[in-house]
Amino acid sequence: MTLSDLGWNAVFEEAFGPFYKAGWVPARLTRDNKITYGALTGDGDEYEAVMCGKVYHDAETDAELPAVGDWVALEVGGEDAEHVIRARLPRQTCLSRKMAGKSTEEQVIAANVDVVVVVTDAGTDFSLRRMERYFTIIARSGAKAVVLVNKSDLYEKEDNEAAAEEIRALNPAADVHITCATKKRSLAVLRQYLTKGRTVTLIGSSGVGKSSVLNQLLGDEYQWVDEVNELTGKGRHTTTARELIILPKGGVLIDNPGIKEVQMWTNEVILREGFADIEALSLQCQFGDCKHGKDKGCAIRAAMEAGELDAGRMEGFLKLDEEIEKLRRSQKKRQMTVERRSKRELQARVRVYEKRRDPDHELEPRER
Repeated sequence: MTLSDLGWNAVFEEAFGPFYKAGWVPARLTRDNKITYGALTGDGDEYEAVMCGKVYHDAETDAELPAVGDWVALEVGGEDAEHVIRARLPRQTCLSRKMAGKSTEEQVIAANVDVVVVVTDAGTDFSLRRMERYFTIIARSGAKAVVLVNKSDLYEKEDNEAAAEEIRALNPAADVHITCATKKRSLAVLRQYLTKGRTVTLIGSSGVGKSSVLNQLLGDEYQWVDEVNELTGKGRHTTTARELIILPKGGVLIDNPGIKEVQMWTNEVILREGFADIEALSLQCQFGDCKHGKDKGCAIRAAMEAGELDAGRMEGFLKLDEEIEKLRRSQKKRQMTVERRSKRELQARVRVYEKRRDPDHELEPRER
């Protein structure tokens, strides 16, 4: 095994330059165990490493902390010493979503990924609105989008093909394949993306067959899968944590737990690029501030009435736009709260400093 097999390139080599002098070695993170990390080096050795305090304190948010797929500078300890992550290299790509719930924080799904493979099916999991969300966060990450319409043996050929065509219409730049993990069709399709040093990550809802695909890539039952439920057509998804895996025949794979909700972590520019058809129509509206409702001369409403624009797609766009705007407002509000708190803390430290310099200094009424 070499660093190149793990995804190392000239950009990472240049960034790592200063760390060689300290005697640290490049390593790629394979697991995040909350307290420790799995760190794999170019010679094939994997270490259980801890993060140094500087890396933790330099991170302004949790998303800036090391994550699965990151390249780090690792200090390999001796026989009785800890192995320590001394620095995280800048990411070339980063697949993220907004953390679930009311949080305004970013959650990193996988770092330094070249290809994001979304696994779905033509049955109960199929949702164009969810697929739009996937495409939006993939576009922001900088990775290539690939979709597997999996479990094709459970559905009619016409249903599988219709689902694939609808997904292609959403994103013509994405590669869309109809596959069946049990018949090894997924294996043949994914091999073209899993070349030496290239990193692929699998995402999708629970039970769509990601673990079955992974089992075939590894050649054994790496991820145990339950029997298929006769009503839902799904097996129980067994991936419980993100993990980076070096495949026997080349390529790097990051497996992820099932994603229940795809909350937006992107901006208005990326969103509008993904909905270029709607953006182009909006430019044809009679008024620049058209709300695309009952406004006179609305090109979008006219396109929907003529059957040229799917109402569901427009509804999905408006919902995503509203979600991103809400996230932006929440982040701004949080930033203002943090700044006010920091200002109060600074003022309190100044008052304490002045009191120490002048013990007879009269405290302000609120401090008595």
